[in-house]
Amino acid sequence: MLSVLDIRTRSADPAEPTVRRVSGPLSALRSRVYLPAFSIVAVAAALVALGWADRWGGSDFGPSMTSLRVVLIGPLTLAVIGVIMVIERVRPAQRRALVARGHRQDLLFTVFNATLVVPLVTALSLSFSEIARHDLPWIILPRIGTVPRWGAIALILVAMDGCNWFAHLANHRVRFLWRFHELHHSQEDMNVLTVFRTHPLIHVSYLIALIPGIVLLANGALTTTLLVVYGLIVAFAHSNTNLGFGPLGRIFVSPNFHRIHHKVDGPQDVNLGFALSIWDQLFHLAVFPTPETIRTDTGLPGRPLIVEQAGARPHHLSVFAAQLAAPFRPLGPPRGPVALVQPDNALTEPEAAERRTA
Repeated sequence: MLSVLDIRTRSADPAEPTVRRVSGPLSALRSRVYLPAFSIVAVAAALVALGWADRWGGSDFGPSMTSLRVVLIGPLTLAVIGVIMVIERVRPAQRRALVARGHRQDLLFTVFNATLVVPLVTALSLSFSEIARHDLPWIILPRIGTVPRWGAIALILVAMDGCNWFAHLANHRVRFLWRFHELHHSQEDMNVLTVFRTHPLIHVSYLIALIPGIVLLANGALTTTLLVVYGLIVAFAHSNTNLGFGPLGRIFVSPNFHRIHHKVDGPQDVNLGFALSIWDQLFHLAVFPTPETIRTDTGLPGRPLIVEQAGARPHHLSVFAAQLAAPFRPLGPPRGPVALVQPDNALTEPEAAERRTA
């Protein structure tokens, strides 16, 4: 039973409402955790349970998980990421130490994703796909003879990128989704591995990107190689490289274009595209790079989320655990030493340079 503490304050203005404070188990719980975040946990748990009960719709879980791991850290992926790291040293958007704090933290997220998150994403993907095929069989188009296989695959890729764009927009506009997505925006040392700096439960919101492949399943299927290429394009967009695509920037997302999305001092619901910039232009959310935006600082204003750049030492493991738990913390101002540390863009240039090399 709720206990109500009724505190009435007198005012000279009779129209002023009475202040009433309600306390009880629910309000006490809300003061300790952010309850809406658990809706994502519930959806993920339900999908995994349904998939498990249905034996993943007859799909082989092991091979599916292996394919996803190849996309994330297969030989081609690692080779291209290595090349991009070299480019980051040769033509950086911002000068960074060879192994900055943010790089080490992103490497931790990369290992976490490649080991523990891959089974979760595989389970979510297989379950979602099977539910869609079983409960919505009418969305699957039959084989269309006039459409060549390569045309169907190209259409799947474009539509998948569009779905990712809409999910990304929702992650910025819906508060409980943003609580999971802000981790990705907390990076102040942008680099190619920042693409892995994500909360594992954020993948629930991106399941809609599977729909184009389900719809056009009979007309073509994306190969692992194509998914690797798509993932590398997205990873390259996060790299610390001063590179644009010239006229092709009106079609594809470049590092200079995507860096604006991560600006610490600007709107972050612009330049939401993963691989294609056409969606941002279509919905008037495209901001094209200028010489000023290329070297802009990145991160979250005011550091509402604990980051490895705060404090004299990085404390990577404890920060990692806190970042994963952050979506479930109650809303409010930053707590602890994080609130006492200025962001890099508030420091003098020598101070900022010293922190970046720490």
